Amino acid sequence: MNTKTEPQVDAVVALGSNIGDKVANVEHAVALLTEPGDIELTSRSRIYKTPPWGNTDQDWFVNACVGVRTGLDPHALLAKCLAVEEKMGRHRSEKWGPRIIDLDILVYGDVDLSDDTLTVPHPHITKRAFVLAPMADIVPDLELEGRTIAVWLANIVREGIEPIE
Repeated sequence: MNTKTEPQVDAVVALGSNIGDKVANVEHAVALLTEPGDIELTSRSRIYKTPPWGNTDQDWFVNACVGVRTGLDPHALLAKCLAVEEKMGRHRSEKWGPRIIDLDILVYGDVDLSDDTLTVPHPHITKRAFVLAPMADIVPDLELEGRTIAVWLANIVREGIEPIE
């Protein structure tokens, strides 16, 4: 019997929502992403209430991060994230606009990749406190650009970003 097992890679996925029951949307997305199959949940952050970013004329967000382990390659993991968004009714009509759910791959192992559909590590991690705060809950010692996530978070404005108890 010859069974091939795909190598497992640790990745971090960000989740955000600002339409409807935001916390329930994030919880539902985590459940869909980690349904029995190709993606195992290994850690999860607290859920944070965050002000809108980019287009600030919209409702507040909730943001979270999950650590996952998967045998999927980066593009297959992206396809799974997009499938979760589609299943939950996400419509991409406005850049940085309101969304029922948003999933972004932040890091995928130690892979450094940039093509027309995916860039990992995500290019804006170190500039967005709404990403750094939940990320620091699960991978504070992860290094990006020579600094840990905890150090990046300590050196960024975090106004309005607070965990939901």
